[in-house]
Amino acid sequence: MDLCDGEPARYAPAGVRGRQAALAARLLGVQRLTLRLRDRLIRDTIAARLQVAALLRHYRPRWVFTTAGAGVHPDHQAAAAIVANGVFYALPKWDQVAGAAALRRSEPHVIERLFFGHCRMEPAWSRFDFAVDVSAVYERKLAALRAYESVFRGDQATLLDKYAAEDRYIGSLVGVRFAESFRARSPLLVASPEAFLPARFG
Repeated sequence: MDLCDGEPARYAPAGVRGRQAALAARLLGVQRLTLRLRDRLIRDTIAARLQVAALLRHYRPRWVFTTAGAGVHPDHQAAAAIVANGVFYALPKWDQVAGAAALRRSEPHVIERLFFGHCRMEPAWSRFDFAVDVSAVYERKLAALRAYESVFRGDQATLLDKYAAEDRYIGSLVGVRFAESFRARSPLLVASPEAFLPARFG
């Protein structure tokens, strides 16, 4: 789910970013859904929270992933808050609050986990809660990123190299070629220590 369409793009006319997003979705084999918030003007409002809550109630995911919102971009900070608060609004009883009539047509939903991914515009993390090995699908990830030609141009042309460097570094910490790091809102719980994959040096 995208909170906005990313327009206007820095290096392309209106409409191009949307076509690039559609191409990236096809390459990843996912369905893309875009809310109508305005790029560069995203704010954590009650209306935005309710939109996210309504989608969570409709699609009923087990896990929700969002940015940590620790960077300088105000949209990213707002996005993290909107998603976290939307998760809360999807819970029971919120449809009885004044102004939340849009939720009354849906059943409450409680997710299992809220995770935060590291955005490259945010400061580096000193620690993370877990990493996902993306080595087997890394070429597909790069192809999806390259679809955004309106982003990775000009003074941002080297961003893809920086993305790969971070994923390679995280991978080196956990003993794989490429990995992505995540933080969890709540302590992680496993049914058995056998759930953990082996790591270099224990």
